[in-house]
Amino acid sequence: MPRVKRGTKRRQRRKKILERASGYFLTKSKLYRAAKESVERGLKFAYTGRKQKKRQYRAIWIVRIGAAARLHGISYNQFISGLKKAEIGLDRKVLADIAVNDAAGFAALAETAKKANTKAKAA
Repeated sequence: MPRVKRGTKRRQRRKKILERASGYFLTKSKLYRAAKESVERGLKFAYTGRKQKKRQYRAIWIVRIGAAARLHGISYNQFISGLKKAEIGLDRKVLADIAVNDAAGFAALAETAKKANTKAKAA
């Protein structure tokens, strides 16, 4: 069986890790083993961070919608419930944008939600 020395492939792999670790403190940016551990750890945090970012944005949207709904005399829960009963299929991202940029449009949505809630209670 022929002998394999891996010269260029090994160098490429190590170079890629060390480039990703540039800017890390002391050994973590200089020595391969420490750099590899730090880069893998950083990539793990980056992966979970991408998931957390989605949760955080949704939380911000909910806060914005709730604040705007309270200005129109309705709670967030009643607002969302009323929109579902009125069969208005806007997601929270769009609702938050309307709440921030279009006060008149949000007021109309709030009135629609209130009417849908009162109709549901009457029925």
